[in-house]
Amino acid sequence: MNPCSLLITHKPHFSVPLKSSLYRKTIAISAVNHAYYFTSSPSFHSFTTFLQRHKNPVLKVEVARCSQEDAVLDPKDAALLVSTCITRNLAPALTLEQGLDCIQEAVEKLKASPPSCPIGMVRFQVAVPPSPKALKWFCSQPQSGGVFPRFFLSKEENPSYMSLALGRTSGVFGIGAAVYFKGHYSHPSREHSEFQRSYPAMELDIPMAYGFLDVSFDVISSSMKYEAGSFYLFIPQIELHESEEVSVLVANLAWNDSSTSFFAKAIQTYEIALYQARCHLWSLMDDCSKKCINALQVYGTMKDKIAEMVCMSAFQIGGSLLDAGTLELKDASRCSSQFSAMLSPLSAISNNMYHSDYFDKTGYSTLDCPNINSLWASLIIEECTRLGLTYICVAPGSRSSPLAIAASAHPLTTCVACIDERSLSFHAVGFVRGSHSPAVIITSSGTAASNLLPAVVEASQDFLPLILLTADRPPELQDVGANQAINQVNHFGPFVRHFFGLPAPTDDISARTVLTTLDSAVNIATSSPCGPVHVNCPFREPLAKTPSIWNDSCLKGLDFWMSSTEPFTTYIEVQHSISSARIHADMDEVIKVIERADRGLLILGAIHTVDDIWAALLLAKHLLWPVVVDILSGLRLRKYMACFSNTEDDILFIDHLDHLLLSEKVRNWMKVDVIGSRITSARIQEMLEHSFPCSYIMVDNHPRRHDPLHIVTHRIRSTSTEFTNYLLKACSPYLCSKWNGYLRALDMMAAWEMSFLISSECSLTEPYVAHILPEILDYESAVFLGNSMPIRDADMYGSNKAQNTHGALMLNLGLPCHWIQVVGNRGASGIDGLLSAAVGFAVGCNKRVLCVIGDVSFLHDSNGLSLLGQGILRKPMTIVVINNHGGAIFSLLPIAAMTERRVLDQFFYTSHNVSIHNLCLANGVKHVQVHTKMDLLDSLFTSQCEKVDCVIEVESCIDANANFHSDLRKFSRQAAEQTMDIFSLSTSVTTGQVQGFIIGRITKMDYSLYRVNLCAPPTSTSGSNESTTFYREGFVLSLSLEDGSTGYGEVAPLEIHKENLLDVEEQLRFLIHMLEGAKIDYFLPLLKGSFSAWIWHTLGILPSSILPSVRCGLEMAVLNAVAAKEGSSMLNILFPKTVDLPKKFLNVHICALIDSVGSPLDTAYIATSLVKEGFIAVKMKVARRANVIEDIAVIQEVRRKVGDQVELRVDANRNWTYDEAIQFANSVKNCRLQYIEEPVRYDDDIIKFCEETGLPVALDETVNCIRENPFDVLNRFNHSGVVAIVIKPSLIGGFENASLVARWAQQQGKMAVVSATFESGLGLSSYVQFSCYLDLQSADICRLMDKEPSACIAHGLGTYRWFTEDVTLEPLNICCNSKTGIVEACATDAGQHLQHFQINQNVVVQNFDQENVHNYRLTVDLEGFSFSFNVLEMGQSIAGNVVVFLHGFLGTGQDWIPIMKAMSRSARCIAIDLPGHGGSKLKTDSAAKPSLSIHVIAEMLCQLFPHITPEKVILVGYSMGARVALHMALKCSDKVEGAVIISGSPGLVDPLARKLRRARDDFRASSLVSNGLEFFLDAWYAEGLWTSLRSHPYFKKVLASRLQHDELQTLAKVLSDSSIGRQQPLWDDLKHCKIPLLFIVGEKDLKFKNIAWQMVNKYCTGTRESPKLIEILNCGHAVHLENPLPVISAVRQFLKRIEKASVLSNR
Repeated sequence: MNPCSLLITHKPHFSVPLKSSLYRKTIAISAVNHAYYFTSSPSFHSFTTFLQRHKNPVLKVEVARCSQEDAVLDPKDAALLVSTCITRNLAPALTLEQGLDCIQEAVEKLKASPPSCPIGMVRFQVAVPPSPKALKWFCSQPQSGGVFPRFFLSKEENPSYMSLALGRTSGVFGIGAAVYFKGHYSHPSREHSEFQRSYPAMELDIPMAYGFLDVSFDVISSSMKYEAGSFYLFIPQIELHESEEVSVLVANLAWNDSSTSFFAKAIQTYEIALYQARCHLWSLMDDCSKKCINALQVYGTMKDKIAEMVCMSAFQIGGSLLDAGTLELKDASRCSSQFSAMLSPLSAISNNMYHSDYFDKTGYSTLDCPNINSLWASLIIEECTRLGLTYICVAPGSRSSPLAIAASAHPLTTCVACIDERSLSFHAVGFVRGSHSPAVIITSSGTAASNLLPAVVEASQDFLPLILLTADRPPELQDVGANQAINQVNHFGPFVRHFFGLPAPTDDISARTVLTTLDSAVNIATSSPCGPVHVNCPFREPLAKTPSIWNDSCLKGLDFWMSSTEPFTTYIEVQHSISSARIHADMDEVIKVIERADRGLLILGAIHTVDDIWAALLLAKHLLWPVVVDILSGLRLRKYMACFSNTEDDILFIDHLDHLLLSEKVRNWMKVDVIGSRITSARIQEMLEHSFPCSYIMVDNHPRRHDPLHIVTHRIRSTSTEFTNYLLKACSPYLCSKWNGYLRALDMMAAWEMSFLISSECSLTEPYVAHILPEILDYESAVFLGNSMPIRDADMYGSNKAQNTHGALMLNLGLPCHWIQVVGNRGASGIDGLLSAAVGFAVGCNKRVLCVIGDVSFLHDSNGLSLLGQGILRKPMTIVVINNHGGAIFSLLPIAAMTERRVLDQFFYTSHNVSIHNLCLANGVKHVQVHTKMDLLDSLFTSQCEKVDCVIEVESCIDANANFHSDLRKFSRQAAEQTMDIFSLSTSVTTGQVQGFIIGRITKMDYSLYRVNLCAPPTSTSGSNESTTFYREGFVLSLSLEDGSTGYGEVAPLEIHKENLLDVEEQLRFLIHMLEGAKIDYFLPLLKGSFSAWIWHTLGILPSSILPSVRCGLEMAVLNAVAAKEGSSMLNILFPKTVDLPKKFLNVHICALIDSVGSPLDTAYIATSLVKEGFIAVKMKVARRANVIEDIAVIQEVRRKVGDQVELRVDANRNWTYDEAIQFANSVKNCRLQYIEEPVRYDDDIIKFCEETGLPVALDETVNCIRENPFDVLNRFNHSGVVAIVIKPSLIGGFENASLVARWAQQQGKMAVVSATFESGLGLSSYVQFSCYLDLQSADICRLMDKEPSACIAHGLGTYRWFTEDVTLEPLNICCNSKTGIVEACATDAGQHLQHFQINQNVVVQNFDQENVHNYRLTVDLEGFSFSFNVLEMGQSIAGNVVVFLHGFLGTGQDWIPIMKAMSRSARCIAIDLPGHGGSKLKTDSAAKPSLSIHVIAEMLCQLFPHITPEKVILVGYSMGARVALHMALKCSDKVEGAVIISGSPGLVDPLARKLRRARDDFRASSLVSNGLEFFLDAWYAEGLWTSLRSHPYFKKVLASRLQHDELQTLAKVLSDSSIGRQQPLWDDLKHCKIPLLFIVGEKDLKFKNIAWQMVNKYCTGTRESPKLIEILNCGHAVHLENPLPVISAVRQFLKRIEKASVLSNR
């Protein structure tokens, strides 16, 4: 190993927010021949009022220009221009500057291959760090000259100038105009439609236009005026669009060669805008106040007029330009009343960017300072605001009166007060955490100042800047016994960065002393290492504003300061970048250490800023090392873009290392090369020390020592961004697939184990609260965690599998997940002041905060409740209080086991009965108490939607919590050790011969259809059984690995499966194609989500789409193949410890089965005979007779005959009504039934039946139909009366699902009974081993939970008695054990039976015949050209079915091969490469290319089909192919028998929409030729239509196949000619359609779902058939690629429908 360590634990860099000077300077705007002065106050009428007044105005666009001021476009040309816009997403950038570089590089490539289209618009966008920068970037632009327009548009929900003062406002910055519009709106009499004032999630591929209503602006003359009914809108050339989710940097290029705005000029104007934006780019390390002085020009509008800046989709504007030049205002998607825009050097307009009291002021005034105390206090507060410190926390007190009055009077300060100085100071700490800007605390003297100490310690330890202004007695009152006078000099000792002692105010001392002291204090507080600074401020009487003469000579030399808005002293720090040449040598050593590391582990500690989180995410993505993240890193509570994340290409987060380290095997194995430092987990800290010696790289941006383990070898002082930037450029880390794979498996098992235990526990537990946090959080949320248990629980049990609802944005921008910011007071980790700090954090971060806190912490800071009602500018909070009535953390420490309970309660738990409800009531805070999981979820979701603060009290219990935590630790440790045991089977673990723990690849899978004779009909058979011949049919699967190892599985659906052999065979043929070459790894036998993940990632199939019996057979074959590879058995790979167990533990008891159709005596005789054979359990079918009384008689008679020692079970199969079930139960209570399966028809009656009858119940159908979210169903039946769960693997969908349900049952103390569905000896051999595995698992659970082992369970495998022959040559040995006298099956024998399995060829009806794809060419000649089609064919025509598959644009016939393979048994399947695609070639002698419209393509196919078949064909078309198929179905019915339309459209009816779409497709086609396929594909798949496909594991393969097209000219011509804008609409033709149509659409494809329903409605008007529309779940537009199995089933059903119709017509 090459020891090394790497840690990112960044404290925030604290920058001061925008200074007061932003809001004071006013400049009169003079335009040519006009002067406009906007003089109204910043309080304006709402825009809703405006709409109501004008009744939904309609805009009429008169002028539109493109880029250049003198380039006036015709409105229709402008509309076409906007409609052509294509968007290209670039890779995420580490910084805003690098984002500009990325865009410029993309533009340079575009310049190198300029588009050939004379009109077009290109939009480049790149994700950049999400911290607010738009306002600061706007402020950095020069006041006069340069590029216009430029603007800042706030996205605050309730904007005010105060939100700007707090420095937390996000929004939009734009500069330049790629296109702009001006005109007038009219006022039709329409009902008012509400206008959206807030900002929804940004739209990715849509250019946005910004501008004004009721403002007329002439670009050429730079004249601007208020004019009712006018508007002015523009699309920026460069735009920074910020949201809490992500910030996107955009560049828009637009040109139209019909005017002077040609491409070269568009590039030129863009580059000018880029140059200015880059040259004046605000840096996080700069002081931007001077730039902001001249940038934010404060203008209102004329009195009683509206000042709103609007934003709307440019596509909607474009459409309106063609519609008689009108635009309905309701199309505007958002507006803001907080903005500043400079439209020219002489014209600007702003709103809500200043304070009205300071509108006419240009500096500081002493007019309101009646005495020297007031003057000094005023100077202190003024300088604070100039330095950006506007949030002031004031504690009441007399001595601090001058400071409090000055702070409250200043228009730029936000003041908050609290009677408790401790709560107040922690509130300030929270604010600093959220805003990353210093806060000011004002207190009186004496103990008021002392009460700040706990918060000062926290701030000092966690590098949070505070300015402590403590009032004091003057020197003459010190040490003389004066009241409330203590020594406050250096009062906070080493916990402040510096102490300043101001003299008592006097006019003998220059006021410069005050200013320079404040300047120095703030500089020290915000310089590394940041922290609190104490400024002691003594005051003499008078403390009120009593007039007292003072000499203004103390202000000498302050004229420049008083006339400006700048702080007195400007501190300038010259920084040395990590990339400077001076330190390259040292960094080279670090790079070598990282590159040599073969067991890299990146540990991310607490990260406070979103930009540092962003940098850490990009670093992790670059290194591709396993990443351990602390709960305070922001990356622990992640939301993934798609299900089944953590593929090999994703960042590998190891979230559960803490619990993995409970295993001694894992601890001994975890010798990491790259390690980290202090995080929340104590066990990880121990691992770090255990791993030493090693190289330890610690990265932090402060100089303080942080090495409690004394193992740091490389200490890098740097920000995350600087360090990441260096590594991205200089480091090429080594990726160890085996190391990553092993950790992934361990973490996956620990995650599954904890998720299972938490989810399966029916009661509301404390870990559950932590586990479900991400479910109720969105990207606008943040979390504040209390110390003690809440933060530990969140770190250990927080879930991160929730799917991001805004995933499209992040996914398209190249980000795998979204983070949730999490903070806590971990500087000193105390429990004091947590509630107050959480409220302060909510103010500072400007997000909706969820606070999770313990009851003792809540009570400790109950004064913090008063801060909730102060009306501070913040969003509502949700406070979850875990009330276990004491300090629960001590119950988890060793002291709990060694201390008397009385002592624990009094001195450690501090048990209490305080009413949290009454505390909330006293403070006017909403309170909700919850007791169940559902109550908690409902309350959390409700609170997130409400506009009020809410305290949610979660009732808990110390003892129950301790026990549940103990169970979590025990089971997690066992899961880790079982994982280690499974991997120990592989020699690759120690020898490293195979990377990534790949067992091997599947070389092939075959199947054989069997038919075996039975002695009686299966008990599942419905109806009368008059036949005397009975048989069982199914498939034997044979799955072979590359070394020749073979595993066997069985797929044998019964009618209860709701499957048939044809359904099954289709899926098997599909799987055979998909499985070829698939890798199998050692994760699969873990049965904890491993199979589902493998099916999705490796096969690209949604696990839920596989038929249950098919998945069961597939899992059986794979597990047996793994066993064969290892020379072992299925049981041994599921439960490796069985190797050392005595054989008696491997025997499985068998329950006999009786159909119970005879008389009571006959049935009793059969039961007696079975008992004599050795069966100790018998199950009888009931509820099949005409009268329940007959069943009662049978059961009573059987019990009399067999005695009391035999377990009797009955199965009603849900056939009884509730009353019938009650009648049966009351009559057989004395029969001592072990249980009755499914006694009633309806789920809701099961618990009711248990409670009324007391009869034990078992679930069967209720659980075997579960496909997703099983705990939602299972937890409903945690009643003690439900004693067993009967599990049918082939019904529930395989061993993984069966294992999950069985584990739940065992965890609840219920029996898990495996039941066969009449499988042959092959299936039973696997079921015997699986039953044994479950029995051993049950014993383990009892051991871990300190319970008595449960009695042996007889499993429902007695169906073997029905078979008179078998698929195996040698029968499975199930017999009476001579030693026990019990009928048993030995798991060891069953394993050997499979190892030597040979199929009985006498029962084989049919073997799988591998069909090859026939590839040939057919040529079609049309007038002036010919076309050579590439044709793929397989299958034989059944009932005359010939199915022709037509792909979409960019696809090929190869896309259909998996579906064709599946269907080749039922139809002759043909796929054709359409013109311009794949192997099809255009041949023409003419220079002019023929049209390749939908009509022409359909004509070609009409000529092609007779070469394929003389019969009519059935068309299956997708997207463009669907349009062709629909055209042919409606226009060429002599050639087409039916058509399946997948994600298709009959065209556009609206002429305007058609024209816009033509322009858009023409520009795309031009871009395809000019810029190449790669550029085109980036833009094509960036569109929202493909969001679902982009998250599919096969997307990269799809993309690679699209890059194979080589005839780009023809491909581009197809795109243009076959544009839906040129295709004649077919809506009216649908009314007259006489041939069958089937419409298929993806669930997530909202656009085409709507189109499909409209087509169905049109189609039905012309036919008598019901609508034929199938919505495929869990997929988007590319249905056949994303979820193909339901498509196969739907198409086959459609073929049956056509066959049936054909038969009827022939009759």
